[in-house]
Amino acid sequence: MIEGFTQRRVVAAGVGFNVFEAGEGSAVLLLHGYPQTHLIWRHLAPRLAREFQVFAPDLKGYGDSDAPPPDPSSSNYAKRAMATDMVAMMRGLGNERFAVVGHDRGARVGYRMALDHPDRVRRLAVLDIVPTSAMWESANRLFAVNTFHWGFLAQGGGLPEKLIGADPDLWIDSLCRGWSRDFKALADALPEYRRAFRRPEVIAATCADYRAGATLDDTHDRADHAAGKRIECPLLAIWSDRFVGKEKGGGDPLEVWRRYANDVRGFQVASGHFIPEEAPGIIEGPLLDFLRR
Repeated sequence: MIEGFTQRRVVAAGVGFNVFEAGEGSAVLLLHGYPQTHLIWRHLAPRLAREFQVFAPDLKGYGDSDAPPPDPSSSNYAKRAMATDMVAMMRGLGNERFAVVGHDRGARVGYRMALDHPDRVRRLAVLDIVPTSAMWESANRLFAVNTFHWGFLAQGGGLPEKLIGADPDLWIDSLCRGWSRDFKALADALPEYRRAFRRPEVIAATCADYRAGATLDDTHDRADHAAGKRIECPLLAIWSDRFVGKEKGGGDPLEVWRRYANDVRGFQVASGHFIPEEAPGIIEGPLLDFLRR
């Protein structure tokens, strides 16, 4: 639970979403990443809600939102489908146009939303990612070791589901410890992340998320890039010095994003991967300035 927020159940595109809402003003949609839930925004969301109407859902397949069985190609967990889900959810909440702030997988849903639904996304902030196709294009030894889960979770035949399901707490703790600079910053939310990830349907759905990332998401990115389709809204990129940085995504994240978007600005922070939990005070001011415009 995020302090000061009201919990709602919203059905959109045939999926039930666990959503937390607070504030008034222009709408801002906060999208979390893997392996977490809406709780990653627990420090930033109350501050944003002083100036904006803020919505923090659990993505489809995560937290306490519905986790429909993946279809054979994982297309229902492709970012194109998940972006369409979010547009439908926000419409159901009375918002036709809104800003999006996404971290990790949520940022991938966010930039796909900006590409596929440019009339809906007013501004876009992406935390600690570069586009999926850029990640695959630049994959190297460092990527294989430090980002091994991209390939592991994309394996078929139920292998990752069975291995993770044998000890989901170990899986969550290992990833969160390895990707963070300040693991203690996650301590108050970690029990909830573990609880959600013990659901077999969540494990299956999140594996499908990564299978789509290795197939359909990459294909969609490459097709748009080849066709000259770009993100039209202003984009703020924030990345950690130890996770994305210049070692992943083929170089300076700003230069990478400028290959995909027209209006890009951003900066690096001294943080682990979980920037909204590890460095909320550092990004709060710049994020507010960006969203106010």
